[in-house]
Amino acid sequence: MLGIVFTSLIDMLEERVSPEFADEVIVEAELTNDGAYTAVGYYPFEEMQKILSILAAKTGKSVNELLYDFGVYLFGKLAAVHGNVLADTKDILQLLEHLDGDIHVQVRKLYPDADLPRFTVISRTDTGMRLRYFSERELYPLAEGLMDAAAMHFDCTLERETHQMSFPHTYEFSIQVV
Repeated sequence: MLGIVFTSLIDMLEERVSPEFADEVIVEAELTNDGAYTAVGYYPFEEMQKILSILAAKTGKSVNELLYDFGVYLFGKLAAVHGNVLADTKDILQLLEHLDGDIHVQVRKLYPDADLPRFTVISRTDTGMRLRYFSERELYPLAEGLMDAAAMHFDCTLERETHQMSFPHTYEFSIQVV
């Protein structure tokens, strides 16, 4: 998993709670590298799972709630670091429509070994979209948080329904801009 995801998660804990809380979580998770992440590194997904498990125990929130909150936070970090990717995007639907074709291509240039989720547009109108999401890591709540933060970035609101498909690791988002 990309290092920027790990560094952003630790940043979120430090900013929203405290640096001491972030350190406490890292120590309790017994991570192989003691939480020493770099934005350009790659780290085992299991480390993220350990951190989320500790956070769930400490906060009483479900892992899915934590992933959603992190997705909202992560969008801001990614937009700040990779704002050029958003520069020519006029709205949330255009952003979502071009995730695999443009944005993930740019991400792969920076991080060639990135294991990114796949997004497929099933249908699109001027105000809505059906978007299929596939990731073996089951991080769809993170994607939901990213989408909602992107909508805020574009000064709009989304109505979204998420449906698990009969295919493993596959979800469909029905999205309407309101």
